[in-house]
Amino acid sequence: MSAPFPPAMASDRPPRIALLSRVLDMRYLAPAFQALRPDIEWRTADDLGDPARIDAAVCWLPPAGLLGTLPNLRLIQSIGAGVDHIYADPAVPRQVPVCRVSEAGMSAGMSSYVAWAVINHHRHFPDYVRNCAAGIWRESPIVPPSEHRVAIAGLGRLGLAAASALAALGYRVSGWSRTPKPGLPPGITGHHGADGLPALLAEADTLVCLLPLTDETRGFLGAATFAQLPRGAHVVNAGRGEHLDADALLAALDSGQLAYATLDATPREPLPPGHALWRRRDVLVTPHIATRTPAAAIARQTLENLRTVLEGRRPDTCADADLGY
Repeated sequence: MSAPFPPAMASDRPPRIALLSRVLDMRYLAPAFQALRPDIEWRTADDLGDPARIDAAVCWLPPAGLLGTLPNLRLIQSIGAGVDHIYADPAVPRQVPVCRVSEAGMSAGMSSYVAWAVINHHRHFPDYVRNCAAGIWRESPIVPPSEHRVAIAGLGRLGLAAASALAALGYRVSGWSRTPKPGLPPGITGHHGADGLPALLAEADTLVCLLPLTDETRGFLGAATFAQLPRGAHVVNAGRGEHLDADALLAALDSGQLAYATLDATPREPLPPGHALWRRRDVLVTPHIATRTPAAAIARQTLENLRTVLEGRRPDTCADADLGY
């Protein structure tokens, strides 16, 4: 474990942290920061004070253009594994390190969500829930995990953890990444690059999207991908809402090309009450809850990363500005 953040920084004043989001009340993080540094100064977008005094910005969908107005910003910290919501703003200063959160609990949370999503449909639990409510004793077909093929699109830290969890349960697991992933754990078959994607999709009874969001992956869960899956496949989106083309999903469900979809991320969040995805028996929507990072972990990593930057080094969790993740 890293040493506690030191009482003194590169200056004789405590760090000033901006907690920035246009969709969340980020003040929930303040007690966690103060527990580590009682002298810390924290600000929000409504009360930044002197912008030149901000050392670090902790963000989830920050207000457009705001990061570019902080002249002495040393660190931009996401509160999640994704940084696409930060790089989406063209005003983000490219010389400032952008870091993701890396926390063991995130992998455990995502792995458990993905395993639940796969098992829930594979073992017909939505049918059993409806039958239970109606007092009906009816067995659905039982297919062993070894005969159910799961494809994970995205073999980053979260994707590898989910793939390993499913392989441990006996599922036939394959994964896809932009570049080769050497040394994959036992039970996981790897595919990579544009040439490797068709083979992955062709063998997927369940397709799980855990890709980073980039210009190349936006709309990945769309008509072209769905057409390459075996008829009657299940799609799980635990990545970003923009990975999903909702109209293409509805068309694929209507045609029978897809049998079911489990969506933890949708193009609009919250999903509007009248949206067609709410009204289907073959779609299950959860409110972006696959995994959460504790406030204490966010505060600890932010202060550790800020210390690393002030020491002239690059934090291990920095994203690549050119790749966008």
